Amino acid sequence: MSTQPMAAPVLSTPDTHILEDPTIPVILARSLRLSDAEIHKVYEIERTAREIIQGGWERAALQFPDGMLVDAPRVFEALNVEIENFRKKSNNEAGENSEGSENGKVEQTRMRLYILADTSYGSCCVDEIAAEHVDAQVVVHYGRACLSPTVRLPVVYVFTTRPLEIENVVQAFEESFGQEEEGADAKVVVMADLIYQEHVKILTNTLHKKGWRNIRATEVIHNPTASIPNRKILWEGEDVDEEGLKDWRIWHISDPPSALLLTLSSRIKELLIYPTSNDTKTASTQVIRSNTTAKLRRRYALLTRLTTTPIIGILINTLSVANYLSSITSLQGLISAAGKKSYTFVVGKVNAAKMANFGEIGGWVVIGCWESSLVEGGDFYAPVVTPFELSLALQADGERIWSGEWRGDFDSIPTPSIAAAKKENGFEVGEVKKRERMEISTEDSDDEEESAPPEFDLRTGRYVSHSRPMRSQFSGAMTMVNTSTVSQADPTPASKSLARRAKLDIASVNGAASPGAEYLRTQRTWTGLGSDFLEEGQQEAGVIEEGRGGVARGYRVGGEGERT
Repeated sequence: MSTQPMAAPVLSTPDTHILEDPTIPVILARSLRLSDAEIHKVYEIERTAREIIQGGWERAALQFPDGMLVDAPRVFEALNVEIENFRKKSNNEAGENSEGSENGKVEQTRMRLYILADTSYGSCCVDEIAAEHVDAQVVVHYGRACLSPTVRLPVVYVFTTRPLEIENVVQAFEESFGQEEEGADAKVVVMADLIYQEHVKILTNTLHKKGWRNIRATEVIHNPTASIPNRKILWEGEDVDEEGLKDWRIWHISDPPSALLLTLSSRIKELLIYPTSNDTKTASTQVIRSNTTAKLRRRYALLTRLTTTPIIGILINTLSVANYLSSITSLQGLISAAGKKSYTFVVGKVNAAKMANFGEIGGWVVIGCWESSLVEGGDFYAPVVTPFELSLALQADGERIWSGEWRGDFDSIPTPSIAAAKKENGFEVGEVKKRERMEISTEDSDDEEESAPPEFDLRTGRYVSHSRPMRSQFSGAMTMVNTSTVSQADPTPASKSLARRAKLDIASVNGAASPGAEYLRTQRTWTGLGSDFLEEGQQEAGVIEEGRGGVARGYRVGGEGERT
């Protein structure tokens, strides 16, 4: 039997606690905190201070991921102290070597450091936007990074190296490859996440001493488009191209991002993952053999949904990666050539709630770094794909052949040519007689649209009649261009016949077709507060009146007095 409450529940914060945060602070265990010596080693305080001094920068932004913000104040203080020590040392050296200068010291301005606690986009990318808010001259990026080229500011990368038990890794390696047919001749490339990259050469040297002959190490490079993104294999006299990598396995230390798994799935023989944990003494030696078949199937299912989508949203997920503006232009041309409409959005960090506000958009393509372009999750109302996947989705059903290759960067976006656009939209490339061009009419354009092969949704099997809303508009525009060109060369009397409205005509804004406006007109239940142009059946807007005002304890309605 339930008991009745003796007092009313507390539904608000007492006045005495208004300025207090009721959230219980998270205090890390003392064993998980880094000592002062570990702070200097993990965050490379000395190297960072030296590069800042050598670069001559006076304002630096320190970018931390969320998991490292707990160390940000200590890193800030240690870096300030180290920079001052470097300056004192340089002043002393300048004083010993200078002659005739006052006090023998060099005047220097104060070094200013700023902590960037919240990134505009992903933590793997350099947040140049937030850094420019404090007028920073350099960004110091801590933790994992996508190493994509930046546009505005120089970057000092600190990977925050973590300890690793080499003996455990060697034991797991021998257990994994000891049962293979190749044995000690197994071809393996050793790579690691950036925070463990320092241990790669030590591991390969240890394996060489144990008799493993075909083990190759990797080093970090800033090239996301390489055969192995941001890595260079240290070959020992071999000349191996990307096709030759299919005979090699990769031993990866720590869990790789999903974008790396999909990228390497078609380039190598097999990927084995050695998982790591915060406590290296109890690190698991259970090796994971990567299998991306299910992931690739899901990605292919997503891109096939975009084949019949009339409106595609271009979602900008970076403002720092080089060449992102030109990639947006290429995507817009690619979508337009396919007869579809595109809209560009900048929403900051991507989540399902933000993107659900745009019901007109049937699918999204993300412009970001090679890691952040891959957005996964089942909460999104519309499919979210990468530029590479979109280029496959826009191909015709008879031409779309996917070999299993996957790319996360946007450097592979094909640029549609005018000839390809004409061919895609039903225009022949070549010379056409002037008189034949003059006889093209809107009715012929409609007949051509109706004679186009039908399109069906591959998921539901239903017929789709509006997957390319811009094709008829493109055809009409090309007809007008061709007619005007011929008229200048061979003028003829202008036609006085009435132009019939196209059957699939949609709403237009400033003379340009707008499927978004058509969606607003036909499917949105809320269309705003009113318009200067009233359609039949609509009521005129009423007179604006003063509404309710005041506070909750005493409202005021119009010109009347207070009401409680």
